[in-house]
Amino acid sequence: MTTSHRTAAPRHGGARSAARSRRRKRGWARRTLVIALSLLVLAAAGVGWLYLKLGGDISAFDADGLSSDRPDASSNGQNVLVIGSDARTGNNRALGGGKKGDIGRSDTAFLLHVYADHKHALAVSVPRDALVDIPACRLPDGSWTAPRHHAMFNSAFSVGETAQGNPACTQNTVEKLTGVRVDHTVVVDFQGFAALTEVVGGVRVCLPQDVYEKDLNPHRTERGKRIFAKGEQDVSGQRALDYVRLRHGIGDGSDIGRIKRQQAFVAALLKKVKSDGLTPGKLLPLTDAAVGAMTVDPGLDSADKLLSFVLSLKDIDLRNTKFVTVPWRYEGARVAIVEPDADALWAALREDRTIDGEDAGGKSTGSPSPSPSPEPVSGAGVEVAVYNGTTVTGLAAQGAQALKDHGFTVTGTATASSQDLAATRIRYGPGEEDHARTVARLFPGAELRSGSAPGISVTLGRSYADDPSAASGESSDVPAKVPSEVADDARSAADSPCSRLSYG
Repeated sequence: MTTSHRTAAPRHGGARSAARSRRRKRGWARRTLVIALSLLVLAAAGVGWLYLKLGGDISAFDADGLSSDRPDASSNGQNVLVIGSDARTGNNRALGGGKKGDIGRSDTAFLLHVYADHKHALAVSVPRDALVDIPACRLPDGSWTAPRHHAMFNSAFSVGETAQGNPACTQNTVEKLTGVRVDHTVVVDFQGFAALTEVVGGVRVCLPQDVYEKDLNPHRTERGKRIFAKGEQDVSGQRALDYVRLRHGIGDGSDIGRIKRQQAFVAALLKKVKSDGLTPGKLLPLTDAAVGAMTVDPGLDSADKLLSFVLSLKDIDLRNTKFVTVPWRYEGARVAIVEPDADALWAALREDRTIDGEDAGGKSTGSPSPSPSPEPVSGAGVEVAVYNGTTVTGLAAQGAQALKDHGFTVTGTATASSQDLAATRIRYGPGEEDHARTVARLFPGAELRSGSAPGISVTLGRSYADDPSAASGESSDVPAKVPSEVADDARSAADSPCSRLSYG
């Protein structure tokens, strides 16, 4: 028995050793689980803090100011209106935002189209001096303004004369101008812009010459100190603001030249953010800096919505991120938008086509779907006067008959004061732009020009004389492609800050 007992003892001691080993393993497993859960809790707490922090800071404008007559929503990409505001509220005064009590103004604006493939993007700048139609907009007391014709684009932001500005009115105006539904609107003021440039550690810009204080403020009597040296340099904070606001002393001092510099700046900013990476460590300070002085539409008024939108942009290729200005020409001291070139650009956005004609809709390839048949032109209730702007006999009568065939009322025909017109010209009075566009569908390539006199007139040019059969009602005044000069003038976010940059 003794032998038997001595023989069993080692076996019993081995069992205790195995049990201790199992307990040690279970202890390590529990500790590992506790550590993992702790890390998850900390991570969740960090995300929760981020959401709480951002959710508390995000300011949204009132959606009641948006028009009830909006373009149809589209599944083709997203459209984001970005407005740079020199609002006079908060710390903006210290950064050059103006006098206390003054009204907020729009300093710059562009419509960013993010294509459905999330690899392409196009930003279209609208000059602040561009003459546009401003639709009815809501005032602070809840009443609505009457539509305005031939008004400066940036005046839409000042409707209501509040210090914060009127983003909803600017969005209504952009939708009226483009026929494109704006999915989101973001307003960034001086404080938010300055903070953003500091967080990324500065943005690379290019100057063609030395710039002095008088160039930034033409009301100065002396040249003042040099604020920028010629060449490439990094700017942030106040210096970044000075760069994007600089207008006088470079080139022709026009807003168009400043737009070119602003596009180069935004391109360089995107390049810097992309090079740093959208990691949580980078995203947190970047987002925190941006939202503190940013106003958004209700669709971006929470942290999860905003972060989801920002992260949806991470795969966009810098080479496929382009910047253009809406086709324009000078009209006295102001800027007129050139048609039908601008319409071709807006049509490309609606159809998710790049300015180079590429389909960036992200759809699977296959047999192309047939193009829908064009809607017939109906001129019921529209009165038009027709003039012959060429030496071709009987052209006005020919054009008049084409209009009558489609239901238009022709109020008269005559010979124009000049008979050397190359392209047909359509003039329209206040509130008659939509009818003028219907007329233009019969005359492909016609120039649309607004005026102060009421009524619509068509002055036929050599283009119609060469192809009078074009007025069949089956054509459109919108070119099938974006004009090559628009595409050729585009800036890529991958470009050097000194390349493809016109200073007016």
